[in-house]
Amino acid sequence: MRKTLSRIAVAGTGVATLLVFTASPALADTNRTITSSHGKFTFIDDGDMFEVCDTKADGFGVKGRLLESGTNDFVLTVEDGGDANCGKDGYNIGNLRDYQMWLTWNGGGAPVKSIWFNE
Repeated sequence: MRKTLSRIAVAGTGVATLLVFTASPALADTNRTITSSHGKFTFIDDGDMFEVCDTKADGFGVKGRLLESGTNDFVLTVEDGGDANCGKDGYNIGNLRDYQMWLTWNGGGAPVKSIWFNE
């Protein structure tokens, strides 16, 4: 009887652990946002959308660009400035390459960069 209870306890622990690990990715927030004093650039995982918003009415606007590893090319550019809406465009992010988001103020200065990521 004692061995049977031990086996049930071990099996139950394994099932509970499996449930935790399989549930974790669904609970994770995979959206990413980088900000500066002039704007923000957001990756929205649901639909692979990128949105850049100018948050400072200074006449210059902001630009969000997506850099692809391996090629070192910007595969997407989205700009915003001078209107009430944010700029938005889609780009399919996969698992084969890593990507880095760059947010640049069109008035000058160094870009704000995200960490490298993929899906």
